[in-house]
Parts: sequence; C-alpha cells; structure tokens
Amino acid sequence: MARVLVVDDEEGVRSFLAEALALDGHAVSESADGLDAARQLDQHSFDVVLTDLKMPGMDGEALVRKLRAEQPEVEVIVLTAHGSIESAVEAMKLGAFDYLRKPVSGPAELRLLVARAAERRALRAAADRADREVEQHGAPVLSHGASAMARVVEAIGKVARTSATVLLTGESGTGKEVAARAIHRASERATGPFMAINCAALSEHLLESELFGHVRGAFTGAHERRRGRLELAAGGPSSSTRSAR
Repeated sequence: MARVLVVDDEEGVRSFLAEALALDGHAVSESADGLDAARQLDQHSFDVVLTDLKMPGMDGEALVRKLRAEQPEVEVIVLTAHGSIESAVEAMKLGAFDYLRKPVSGPAELRLLVARAAERRALRAAADRADREVEQHGAPVLSHGASAMARVVEAIGKVARTSATVLLTGESGTGKEVAARAIHRASERATGPFMAINCAALSEHLLESELFGHVRGAFTGAHERRRGRLELAAGGPSSSTRSAR
C-alpha cells in the first residue's frame, strides 16, 4: 500500500480522511497546514499527498508548486469546497493528479482515487527503473530457470508479433504480469500505454466504473466525467491480472 500525507486545517475532515485511508491499509501521516506538510515532505518520502487548497500560511496551490519542483514523482490530490472548482483546475494544470470535492461523499470515492494515484506512482517508478536498466544493459530479456519455460518464452515472442488477444493464467506469483509486459515490449504497441489492473483490489460496484469510466451524475459522488482504464489504454495493451483457483 501507499505512504499518504493528508493535509487539512480542519481537524475533523483530516481525521476522517486519515482513518478511512488507514483502514484501507495505507501508511498515513497528517498535517494541519502547508508549512508543516512541507517540513514533513523534506524529512520523509510519500507516494501520495492529499491536500486542501484553502489553508493559512502555505496554501494547497503553493504546496503543489513545491512538490512539482522538488518531488515531481509524488502524486497530489487536491481537496476543494463547492464553488472553488476553478482553483482545483488550476492545481491540476500545475500537475495535480485529480481533485476531490468537499464534503467528501464517502470513503469509497476517496479510497478509489487514492488507489489510482498510488498505482500511477508505482507504475511510474517501475517504468523509470526499466528505462534505467535499458540504458545500462539494453532491452531486458525474459529469463527462466526451468527448461519447460523455454516454450513459454518462445510463445511470448510469437504472439507479440500479432494483434491477437492473449489470456495469461496461473497461480499468484507465477509471473503473469511479467509475461504481459514482455509481450508489450516486443509488440508494435510498445510505445503505447501499458495499463495493469488488479481487479481483485476493486470492489464489485467500483469495477465497472474503473474499467469503463462514468459520466457526471451516474451515481452519488460522480461529480465529473471520468475516463475508464480501457479508454486510457487506447493505443497500447491492457493487462488484467487474476490468479487461477
């Protein structure tokens, strides 16, 4: 799970957000203002920062500017009150991942948004590591220990040259996503986005929205149109992992 910093000068709001995210398994820290948040960010590393925009001292927009300049890898979600959407849009132009309206409709929307931000943070980190490995050692080769895997590696090379739909099955930890990424790297769509989706981590009522997106007003808390993973994956492959049972 992610390391999350919750920044809000309203203690009740801050506690609600922190508790909801902690129950979801995240390691959560709290801050009552932008200046304290800046100090924590200088001393500790975080994956996601959830910050209010209107705060005394350093406001949320200034905090976003600081993060983009000094820690661009950290994903930022801004909290905005009704009627202040313009400020949230400006924050997103500065590089914020998304925004959440106050009062927050419930923990489900909050947890989904933070999960998506954390996943993008992890994917970016993995992509950066892969890029460094390619720069140092050239394109990675899928390695294996058992001779039986040679047929799998050969099949991966063959199917990567086609536009066929591929289903990878196996127990947890057998390397399904590794194989999917290998197919992606060797395919004509290697320059397109690779979307890895852990369906098991999404509740049944959120899965459809996550995959296909939703329009404004589709359900309680759907304040704006959101693009689904399948739309975001246009031009590249999408990987959905599920362990065999």
